Amino acid sequence: MRTTSTDNAPARVLVVDDEATLVETIKYNLRREGYQVLVASDGEAALAVARRERPDLMVLDLMLPKLSGLDVCRILRQETAMPILMLTAKDDEVDKVLGLELGADDYMTKPFSMRELLARVKAMLRRAQMQGQESARTGERIPQPLTYRGLTVDPNRRSVTCQQEEVPLRPKEFDLLAFFLSHRGQALSRDLILERVWGYDYAGDTRTVDVHVRWLRAKIQKEPDQPPYIHTVRGVGYRFE
Repeated sequence: MRTTSTDNAPARVLVVDDEATLVETIKYNLRREGYQVLVASDGEAALAVARRERPDLMVLDLMLPKLSGLDVCRILRQETAMPILMLTAKDDEVDKVLGLELGADDYMTKPFSMRELLARVKAMLRRAQMQGQESARTGERIPQPLTYRGLTVDPNRRSVTCQQEEVPLRPKEFDLLAFFLSHRGQALSRDLILERVWGYDYAGDTRTVDVHVRWLRAKIQKEPDQPPYIHTVRGVGYRFE
């Protein structure tokens, strides 16, 4: 039995897709793994079910009637930190990047292996559970803000300021920046970053790191004549200094 918060409560997964056959296949396999499964066939229904039932994870198709998966992701990300696995029939990097930018935690391109989908769902739920346990222990130690060259990252408030201006970051952008700042001056491999920020069982690849680094650079590197915060280390990954 898969759980997220309590040992006797199976995780609830909301599957959103307008392909009835695919939904039934995903639902069948998720239930075999012990999950409770909710379904919706369009974007408006997805929002209603997510808000009413508060599932632990959403499997969300990109192309939906009434309201697109991108819009659903954008709206829900302002309301909840629920993990979102986005499905797309387009093998187009633009769609994948846009989905991640709007707050999706991971993506898969159709057609996909059901075994891989189950592995990603399991990994995402485990990370969410571990993050929840860590949050429950924050009372033991209040994290201190990290500062460097006009940049301040406050882990307690999950806020970032650059040259005294607040910088809005998405959850994984914040986690990545905090990781960089706490390991300032070290050459960090993409694999290490992926493991420490996304989790050791993350099923994606290192391109996710490159995409998020590109977004971070655009947000915190306001002045082109300033020395960069994040340097590329050829053949290795990145170094923050």
